[in-house]
Amino acid sequence: MTAAIHRISGNLTIETVTQLFERGLDFAGEDSLVLDLEQVLTVDSAAVSLLLAWVRQAENNGLDLSIINTPANLLSLANLYGVTEMLPLQSNQSV
Repeated sequence: MTAAIHRISGNLTIETVTQLFERGLDFAGEDSLVLDLEQVLTVDSAAVSLLLAWVRQAENNGLDLSIINTPANLLSLANLYGVTEMLPLQSNQSV
């Protein structure tokens, strides 16, 4: 099984996620993808929506997706909205 690591950086806010959402996940030739959020600086509720959209895209394409190094404020938002269990969160370890 091949796994690709995508490091997401910068802000995941309403101002930035639209472009990421429209671009979608890049998983050409991969059957497993790890999203590393260690370098994400700022998040808002749009970040949660983006991650849920990526989870759906991965599921629709038979891709095994996991998320690592999730910022505490993003975890807090996911808990607030009751969607934490819908996100494939892994322990916060660097890869």
